[in-house]
Amino acid sequence: MTYRFFAPPPARAATGRTAAVYQQTRDDFLGPLPTFQALSAVPEVLAGTWSLMREALLAGDASRTERELVAAAVSRANRCQFCLDAHVLLLHALGEPRLAAAVARGDTPPQQRHAELVRWAQSSRNPRAAGWSSPYRPEITGTLLAFHFINRVVSALLDPDLLPGGLHRAPLVRSVGGRFYARAAREPKEPGRSLPLLDAADATTPPGWAGDSPVGVAYVALRHAALRGGELLGEVARQTVTATVRWEDGRFPARPADWAVDLVRDIPGTDRIGTRIALLVAFAPSAVSPGDVALWRLSHPHDADLVRLVAFGAIAATDHVARALATAHS
Repeated sequence: MTYRFFAPPPARAATGRTAAVYQQTRDDFLGPLPTFQALSAVPEVLAGTWSLMREALLAGDASRTERELVAAAVSRANRCQFCLDAHVLLLHALGEPRLAAAVARGDTPPQQRHAELVRWAQSSRNPRAAGWSSPYRPEITGTLLAFHFINRVVSALLDPDLLPGGLHRAPLVRSVGGRFYARAAREPKEPGRSLPLLDAADATTPPGWAGDSPVGVAYVALRHAALRGGELLGEVARQTVTATVRWEDGRFPARPADWAVDLVRDIPGTDRIGTRIALLVAFAPSAVSPGDVALWRLSHPHDADLVRLVAFGAIAATDHVARALATAHS
């Protein structure tokens, strides 16, 4: 695995809240994966991301297969190959090789319930155009929101391949990897265990779609932590990002670099490159280039500020989806 713009410290060097998150990932998932290590420069964003993923994807009584299917379908809609491959592997681990193969090919799953979940998850990329909402329980809805955020972080900060040369996409590797992770994938996880990792001030009233599930608390905490990245930009720049996210409604730009340049022409010069990066993260995160990051680092040299900016762009897009849920439950 290659990080695109910086190499985070090794997991063994972690302390404090970061070390506590990493320990939970070892206990409940597959260890401190690159996704979480990439966020480690900003522990409150790391903790919020882990908490939402854990409480939505791993804990509770909802079907883990259905949740993995939603994670994979959202990842395909967002063109995040890294996450799609990871969750195809986990479908193998859950004993669903035929479903995993269908998902990997982009085919419609044969079971009606699975096909409906895939259509629902993929249509969330453009929630306003689709009149999108959620008829599903909080764990499934939370999984979808978690991966709208995670897909963008991963596509911005990590290379797309889990293993060199796409080796992990070979059927034999997927099958063997699935058996290796089977026990971890199938063990039940107690809801709420991640919530003590969150800042108490961030874990405010959960959204209506979540009911009294820990998923809602985790989503609110992640949203608060990630939105703080917007403080790196001026008010006009922040408004440009949020307004563009709502107006464009998940549309993939045909030429992301040119599209972003046009959108930031009238932004104050000091905010232009940060706004461009945040917009690319929201719409086409893999298009964030080394040149973009080099320009950003002229005024913000620390890895933590790049992570905060990426988190802001990712949550702007994710919260656009969540607002469709808020409208439906109001």
